[in-house]
Amino acid sequence: MLAERRPKEISTDGALLAKALDAQAALLPYALGVFAISLPVFVWVASFAANAVWMTASFLIFAVNWGAFYAAVNWLRDNGSRDLNRRARAHVMCGVLWALTVMQISAFAQGAGPARDTLLMLATAGAVLCAFFSAPYLPALLIVAPLAAAGPLIAQFSVPESRQAAEVTWGALALSLTLALILNRMFRRQHDLAVAHEQLVDERLRVLEAAERTARSKSDIVATLSHEIRNGLTGVTHVLAAAAGRGGRAAPSREQLNAALDAAQDLISVLNATLDSETAEAGRLQVDCQPFDPVRLVQDLTLLDKPHAAAKGLELSVHVDPLLRARDRGAVIADALRTRQIIANLLGNAVKYTVRGRVEIRVELREGVVAIEIADTGPGLSTDEIEQAFEPFRRVERTGAGVNGAGLGLSLSRQLARLMGGALEARSAVGVGSCFTLTLPYDPAAACELEEEAFEALVSDPPGAPRSLRILIAEDDALNAAMLRAVLEQLGHQVVHAQNGRRAADLAHIAEFDLLMLDHRMPVMDGPAAAAALRASAGPNQSAPIVAIIDGDGEEASGFLDAGADLVLRKPVSVAGVARALADAAALDRRETAKTVAA
Repeated sequence: MLAERRPKEISTDGALLAKALDAQAALLPYALGVFAISLPVFVWVASFAANAVWMTASFLIFAVNWGAFYAAVNWLRDNGSRDLNRRARAHVMCGVLWALTVMQISAFAQGAGPARDTLLMLATAGAVLCAFFSAPYLPALLIVAPLAAAGPLIAQFSVPESRQAAEVTWGALALSLTLALILNRMFRRQHDLAVAHEQLVDERLRVLEAAERTARSKSDIVATLSHEIRNGLTGVTHVLAAAAGRGGRAAPSREQLNAALDAAQDLISVLNATLDSETAEAGRLQVDCQPFDPVRLVQDLTLLDKPHAAAKGLELSVHVDPLLRARDRGAVIADALRTRQIIANLLGNAVKYTVRGRVEIRVELREGVVAIEIADTGPGLSTDEIEQAFEPFRRVERTGAGVNGAGLGLSLSRQLARLMGGALEARSAVGVGSCFTLTLPYDPAAACELEEEAFEALVSDPPGAPRSLRILIAEDDALNAAMLRAVLEQLGHQVVHAQNGRRAADLAHIAEFDLLMLDHRMPVMDGPAAAAALRASAGPNQSAPIVAIIDGDGEEASGFLDAGADLVLRKPVSVAGVARALADAAALDRRETAKTVAA
């Protein structure tokens, strides 16, 4: 009987309950019409009653009922209407009030003298109306209808002379209850169809929204990549044209070459961030959480960014919590590579957007986590601009004008932090600066295996001339193979090149190598198949370290590692990335050698 605002998201049972209560509320105007017609009839009949005082009591009960009814309506217009159980109880209680009114009329009829039969007939009609108006909601029907019918039935059967009228009343009330149950069943079927229809509409809207988000995402990707690729390649093309002597241009200067290199590196960063963002959006981005030392990682990245900060006249400093330095054990449990990616992005942004002042990095041990804060004295951001900065492909126009980027760094960093069980938060003030805080899980009992391996490497192989390795690379793309060969030879190693996985497996059977680097996608035999073949064979390279070279998909890395690879190197390769992979492979080789000697 009472109207209510439905919540936006409710269960199927809740939706059916809301439909039943809405249908009962929709009958309210008709109940008012019936009351308006019945009230004069009741007054006329009651005027013939012998006990006129009871008629006054009836009017008082009517007034109390309507006052309570409208009080309940006003009450449920507030937040109470969102609770369907409270609303259902209010519906039942309001129905019970009118059932009690029917019982009072029946009691009034017992002493009404010649008006008794007519008043009992009106009470029976009231009981039928109570059954009809409570029909949409089954619990209300089962409570209100029998209670309303009890009054006229008791009154009729209590007088032996009215036995025949009592049987007629019983039949009428039983018929009305049966019809009310049938009506309730019809309402239920209608409600089921309506709820199913609403669910289909909601599902279709969700699909449409997902399609629109995908379309917007792809449009943003195309717009961003087209802008960044065009700008980056234009600069590189000009420098290459000058180097080739086309159009009578002079040879490029060192500054021009550095600018072209920066443009190419920015373009690679944009492509990597776009691929990672799309992989994360699809739910395929994976992280490998292992213990590592966050202080060492932060210090390494700070050394890399110090030249850029010094060139802008910025002070770059690192503050480490003494509790972290004093501990013999304890490590962050996260993906070191992805953590490096997050901190490099945050630190790079701080140096990039800060015109003057300083950039501070603070590493603190908090309750169960390590917090890495990067604060700057840059332009700062407002609350709305911070939210915009964390949205993919969105850049803050006030601070990002004239600065390269795809607007993916912060959104991707937050996704990576959440995947590792951490968080990335920001606070900022316009004109003062910004502070980004990365929190990651910390285990006080964990040990950093990579640090122990590095220490063993320093003890067994003191610093000096680097050891020259014999490395087999398998790469079908000639340009990629040439780049990887140039990097390895620059690091002082000997390289043998195979054009596919089958050729690499054959060479590994007849010659001994210190390290194998296999590309993922190759003709004849791909990288995982070649790695599996090498591990299954009894050749000289069965236990040699294998570095998997992938395009960046987490599923590719998992498949490669399952096939027997030890480490993963992501394209495009760089000197720093290859050097780190070689160092990690050397540490693995030392550990395996130590285990063999111990055995």
